[in-house]
Amino acid sequence: MQTIENAVAGKRYVSSSPRRSPVFNPATGEQTAELPLSTTDELNAAVDAAKNALPAWANMPPMKRSRIMFRFKQLLDAHADDLARIISSEHGKVHDDALGEVARGIDCVDFACGVPQLLKGEFSRNVGPNIDSYSDRQPLGVVAGITPFNFPAMVPMWMYPLAIACGNTFILKPSERDPSASLLAWNLFMEAGLPEGVFNVVHGDKEMVDAILDHPDIKAVSFVGSTPIAEYVYQRGTRAGKRVQALGGAKNHMVILPDADLDQAADALMGAGYGSAGERCMAISVAVPVGEATADALIDKLKPRVEKLKIGPATDKDAEMGPVVTRQHRDKILSYIDKGVEAGAELVVDGRGFSLQGYEDGFFVGGTLFDRVTRDMAIYRDEIFGPVLSVVRARDYADAVDLIHGHEYANGTAIFTRDGDAAREFADKIEVGMVGINVPIPVPVAYHSFGGWKRSLFGDHSIYGPEGVHFYTRLKTVTTRWPAGIKEGAQFTFPSLK
Repeated sequence: MQTIENAVAGKRYVSSSPRRSPVFNPATGEQTAELPLSTTDELNAAVDAAKNALPAWANMPPMKRSRIMFRFKQLLDAHADDLARIISSEHGKVHDDALGEVARGIDCVDFACGVPQLLKGEFSRNVGPNIDSYSDRQPLGVVAGITPFNFPAMVPMWMYPLAIACGNTFILKPSERDPSASLLAWNLFMEAGLPEGVFNVVHGDKEMVDAILDHPDIKAVSFVGSTPIAEYVYQRGTRAGKRVQALGGAKNHMVILPDADLDQAADALMGAGYGSAGERCMAISVAVPVGEATADALIDKLKPRVEKLKIGPATDKDAEMGPVVTRQHRDKILSYIDKGVEAGAELVVDGRGFSLQGYEDGFFVGGTLFDRVTRDMAIYRDEIFGPVLSVVRARDYADAVDLIHGHEYANGTAIFTRDGDAAREFADKIEVGMVGINVPIPVPVAYHSFGGWKRSLFGDHSIYGPEGVHFYTRLKTVTTRWPAGIKEGAQFTFPSLK
C-alpha cells in the first residue's frame, strides 16, 4: 500500500509520525494509501526550509520568477490528465469534472505569470519641493495554505502560485482525504526550476493546523473549508498576529422568475446542484421559484432529470456524477435526507439506497430532490455538501430576496430571468459576494477575485486575483529628496507643499 510523503526543501520523505490516516477510493470503498500525520517538528523543519529559501527568492527579479511560473504552467498543461485521474481516484468526481478543476487551477497560474505587471507600484514626481514619492508591494515572508478535500488541485492553486510569484515562500497542508494531487503539482514545480524550499507540502490534521496557526515565523494563512473551522482559523491565526483569509461555507440560492426559460433553468440546476456530487462551496443547493405556477412547472422539469442522472465511477465516461468523498460523509448526507422527511418536506426524488453493481461498497448517494422546503428546516439552514437540492417556493420577488438575506451564508447566488430591470436590481441590491445572472455557478475568473460575504468569509481580502496580490504583499511608500533640493536649517512644522 502506498504511503503518502511530505515534500520539504526539494526532497520527498515519509513522515516519522506513528499517527496514520487512511486514503480511500470513494468509488470502491477500498483503502488505497495511508497518510502519516506529520509532527510539529516536521512543520518546524519545513518553516526553516522556507525561511532559508526566502531571501534569494524574494530578491529574485519578478521576471525571473515569472519564467519559472510559465514553465510550471506548461508542465501542468501537459500533465492535466494525470492530475485529473489522481483527483478522481481519491475524491471521486468524474474525470471531466476533475479536468475542469485542473483547468480552473491553471488559470490562476496563468494570472500569477503576470506578476511583474501585478507588482508595479506608483510614482509621483514633485509631491513637494524637489520631493518624489513612490510605492512598492513587498512579500510578507513565509506563508501557508490549508485546503479542503473538494478541490484538491484547484483550491491550492488559488493560493501558492500567486503567493510564490509575489516573492513569498509557501507551506501547503492539503486535505488528508485526497492529498496526492498536491504532490504531483509539487513535482512539476520542482521540474520547472523552482528553488528548493520555496514550496513545501506537509500533511496532517487538526494538530498540524494548530501548529501552522501558532508558528511565529508564518506571516499569513489562507484557508478554505467549513464555516465553523474558518472562524476558528481566523480567530486563532489573528490572535497570533497573522494575516488570515478564511473562506467558509455556503447555502447558495438560485431564484427563478416566472419569465425565465425553465428548461434552461432546470438544466442549470442539474449541473449546479449535482455536479461533483454537490461537494462544492458554490453549488446551488436551494432553488427558489417565484410563484406557485413557476414552482410546479420547475418540479415537473426537474423530477425526470434527477431520476435519469447517470451516476458511476470516474472510469465510466458516461457518468455525470460520482460518489462522495468518504463513508462518513455519505452517512451524514443520508441523515439529512432523513431529517428532511421527518420535518415534512416533500421528497420528490429519493437518493437513499442507491447501489451500483460492482461498486456496492462505494460511497454513492443518489440525486435527491425536495419540494416545499421551509426556512426552519435543517435541510435548508445547514450546508449539506451533497447531491441534495431543496426547492423553497417564494410568493414574489421580495419574498425570494428576503429568504436569501435571512441566511447566515452569503457566498454565491444566481437569478434566472429575461427581465433586465429585475436582473440589475438583483445584482445591485442582493447581499451576497458573488452573483450570477443566468449563470448558475458564478465563480470569478482568475483575474477577478473569489469571496463571499457574511459568515462565508472571515478576513479583509478575497482569494486569488487582484485581492490575492494585496493579501500576499504589503505596501511600502518611499518619499525621497536629494541634497540639492534641501534648504538649510531645521524645519519644525509638519511637511507640506508650502
